[in-house]
Amino acid sequence: MPHRPASALSRRTLLRAGGAAFAAAALGGTGLAAPDAGALKAGLAGPTPVTAAGELVEVELVAKERMLRILPEPAGPSPLITYADSFPGPIIRMRKGQRLRATLVNGLGEHTSIHWHGIRLPNLEDGVPYLTQPPTKPGERHVYEFTPPDAGSFFFHPHCNTVELLGRGLAGVLIVEEPDAPKVDADVVCLVKDWQLDKTGKFGTFMTDRGASRAGTFGSVSTVNGAIEPVIEVPANGDIRARLYNIDSTRVVDLRVEGAEAWIIAVDGNPLPPRPLDGWPMGPAMRIDVLFRAPPKAGQTLRLTNVYSAEPRPLATFRAVGPSLPNKRFKPRALPASAIPEPDLKDAPIIPMAFSATAVAQSFDAAALPGLPYADALCLSAKTFWAINQQSWPEGGHERLPPPLVTLEKGRSYIFELANLTPHLHPIHIHGYTFKVLSSDARKVVPHHADTVLLEPKERLRVAIKADNPGDWMFHCHIIEHQDTGMMGYIRVA
Repeated sequence: MPHRPASALSRRTLLRAGGAAFAAAALGGTGLAAPDAGALKAGLAGPTPVTAAGELVEVELVAKERMLRILPEPAGPSPLITYADSFPGPIIRMRKGQRLRATLVNGLGEHTSIHWHGIRLPNLEDGVPYLTQPPTKPGERHVYEFTPPDAGSFFFHPHCNTVELLGRGLAGVLIVEEPDAPKVDADVVCLVKDWQLDKTGKFGTFMTDRGASRAGTFGSVSTVNGAIEPVIEVPANGDIRARLYNIDSTRVVDLRVEGAEAWIIAVDGNPLPPRPLDGWPMGPAMRIDVLFRAPPKAGQTLRLTNVYSAEPRPLATFRAVGPSLPNKRFKPRALPASAIPEPDLKDAPIIPMAFSATAVAQSFDAAALPGLPYADALCLSAKTFWAINQQSWPEGGHERLPPPLVTLEKGRSYIFELANLTPHLHPIHIHGYTFKVLSSDARKVVPHHADTVLLEPKERLRVAIKADNPGDWMFHCHIIEHQDTGMMGYIRVA
């Protein structure tokens, strides 16, 4: 794809504009338009123009309610909560080595924060109220500034009242581009998300006791990029990199590109030796990058399908447009390796982490909480169903943050043995670290780097880190109802 002319608006100007339809198109994102009768058309996406090394990328993220359309008429627009004037939005693209300065403007009626999911950043920038920063109150601003050390497909979302705010769309995309990545003809973003909507476009219940204590409360409307079965245009006969995100609060997906040979080239933004896309279930917050060849002639289509269900479920269509690009051999190439610290497994202590239900669900008197020092810590539910190592969060009546699950010595390597003692799936996420998935007692595991891993029922799975990033880091299930009802804690690296 050609570079944008020098006279084009600057990256900073585009990001400040805030609209995903405008900024994403100009920055090589999805180029989204407003949904029309349940279908969304995405423009062609190409590489972002290279910017000067060390350039500061600035963006203002205004979290507030916006009336946006998800369902076709006669349903009305829905009261989404977003960081920009459309969903998804914004899509921030930057080069590895650039610095990000993101200003959160809280236009909500409650405090909030931004967690930068999957990024190995300083602890003070991690965005967890009370643990790493004071909450950003209504009307306040908070500036996050860091240089992502790794390229990859990341995203960001709140870490307070997440079940409702993420449920209503409060999320954005951060893509850090590799300086020497294999060239592609289009680079598209596909965010898979369900919405809890009735037929009029109004939101239903985001959390139920039944869902929270079992597999979660599922949405009623499935979308990609906020649209029902959108049509995403790709250059005919082009090589397409699709960044597939599961940003749902509950649902597990296993995606296929029907009609094409597709290869996984990254997991959670981390390079993976190319392997066929023939089974990689993704829990909430997990991502994969895939490479495939678009159909050779304009008008021909491929289908993005979720096969993690009783029957395959179509989610989106890739449609070839424009003159057919010249024929060339389709050969998936590996992405450049990331400089993730390699754990020393020979000298690594094994830390058990058992994910279980609580023996007895606990209820707390919400009316008594506001006067306590940490009463609002992480905006938790007043009920507890889950535990890690028999320790539930909240505990002790919310008087204070609980002690860490474990304290690690800075610079030493550790193996976490994740044991699922429940009959439900749990996508387990560790803040601030990219861990190495090692082995499982229940299935064959491809060793890889990730920030979130899907733990199957009754499975014991081992992951390893080198504890090089000091601070208090959240460690939790990313099914948000499980997180908010006890299946979360934090590790301390000191």
